[in-house]
Amino acid sequence: MDFNSDFKYDLALGQLGEGWVGKMLSSQTIEVKFDFACYRTGNFFIEYESRGNPSGIATTKADYWMLIASTEKGVELKTQLRDIEKDDILFSIMLSTEKLKELCRTRYYRKGVSGGDLNTSTGVLIKSKDLL
Repeated sequence: MDFNSDFKYDLALGQLGEGWVGKMLSSQTIEVKFDFACYRTGNFFIEYESRGNPSGIATTKADYWMLIASTEKGVELKTQLRDIEKDDILFSIMLSTEKLKELCRTRYYRKGVSGGDLNTSTGVLIKSKDLL
């Protein structure tokens, strides 16, 4: 079916989605990562090593990853640790850890990139558009 303007049908579809999200939030683990440069670069940094040891995507136990791109205003969150406001988030995306690992292996823009706190981590850059 290409189009359905029936509110009851749309409501039922929305409720299916809400049920899935509810089950996921109650029984799955989610790793949440902010990227404070994505608004400027269009890329997410996905860490796989820190200080010479596997880390990040290489060691995660999470079922899903939520990647959040801050706005320029949202960069203040790094130092202020204040409540998040709607103007702080440019967009977010959630993917299964397995899907993100696959993308890190096959769709990276650059690999072996330094980043993270004090540039002590190594990771890949993935264009945000390639996460869709």
